[in-house]
Amino acid sequence: MAAIDNDWLEPLSAEFRKPYYAELYKKVRAEYASYQVFPPAGDILNAFHLTPLSKVKVVILGQDPYHEPGQAHGLSFSVKPGIQLPPSLVNIYQELHDDLGCYIPDNGCLTKWAEQGVLLLNSVLTVRAHQAFSHAGFGWQQFTDAAIRAVNEQDRPIAFILWGRSAQDKSVMLTNPKHLVLKSPHPSPLSAYRGFFGSRPFSRVNHFLEENGVTPIDWQIENVTKSI
Repeated sequence: MAAIDNDWLEPLSAEFRKPYYAELYKKVRAEYASYQVFPPAGDILNAFHLTPLSKVKVVILGQDPYHEPGQAHGLSFSVKPGIQLPPSLVNIYQELHDDLGCYIPDNGCLTKWAEQGVLLLNSVLTVRAHQAFSHAGFGWQQFTDAAIRAVNEQDRPIAFILWGRSAQDKSVMLTNPKHLVLKSPHPSPLSAYRGFFGSRPFSRVNHFLEENGVTPIDWQIENVTKSI
């Protein structure tokens, strides 16, 4: 697990010294030694590496990593180029198209968002292959809750996009009146038609950022394959 070496280190360093984290680290190491686990160990903390705390403009919370081979790379809802789009990401792209007119790209890699200040954070950062939520009891939530609290304490406007019940349960930690909190059903095919479609989170976030003098997010993910 690659160490955090940017400005996340200060607010999270206390977590590394707590008993729960020592136990979490031990469990995660044992899982990687004995089973197929995602994402690759070097990608576990990619959300923090790609989006320093001082650069966070938007937070999109997921639950746990995709659990099939080649998908997860440490960013919520994102998959590596060349991997088939998961159903939730298909629906995210559809809403993005309907909201802002963005074309639907040929890949699901959301690194561009992360590099602009969109913290793509899962509540649980690892998973055993083919077993969704298999690491939910390891203690990751305590660590990622500390990260959410650190963002909440930032003295600048930040938008939180909370899709589904699991993400919305975190809203009790979002006490800073400067922030925008958007809630809607999850983009999963099981719930997207209950209010995710038509919720227009991307334009609403950009309007909020612009109102507060912050550069909006360029949400368009470009095609990887060049057309001839």
